[in-house]
Amino acid sequence: MKKAVFPGSFDPITSGHYDVIKRGAKLFDELIIAIGINADKKYMFSLEERKKFIEDCFKNEPNIKVVTYKGLTVDFCQKNNVDFILRGLRNPADFEFEKAIAHTNRDLAPIETVFLLTAAKTSYISSSIVRDVIRNNGDYTKLVPKSVRVK
Repeated sequence: MKKAVFPGSFDPITSGHYDVIKRGAKLFDELIIAIGINADKKYMFSLEERKKFIEDCFKNEPNIKVVTYKGLTVDFCQKNNVDFILRGLRNPADFEFEKAIAHTNRDLAPIETVFLLTAAKTSYISSSIVRDVIRNNGDYTKLVPKSVRVK
């Protein structure tokens, strides 16, 4: 069974994440969306909200699981018998950053990173842009899946 993990903070999940997850789920028997917990980071949405947004997006996708984890992604992968990390790339800067992480992960464990290019129509979207639009009362609904609703 080919298992992959798609790690991130997903604060919140964006339409770009959604696209990569849907396409990645076709490549693997199981895709685990792993929400990393970083005590040093200040989030707009609680861990429970972020998890629910994602679970609601993929409730009808039996090969997609949503979990939370602490620590290194490669340690999570090894504990869960996952051989692949899935990452989305929006631009050349993403590639340079993700390449360094992928090399480091491969040095730490026998984990391969698989990159998918984001769809052109979502390549400009980032969680930080979405948070800024929300903070400023803009229309964020075009940037996120329908499950993401702000109070």
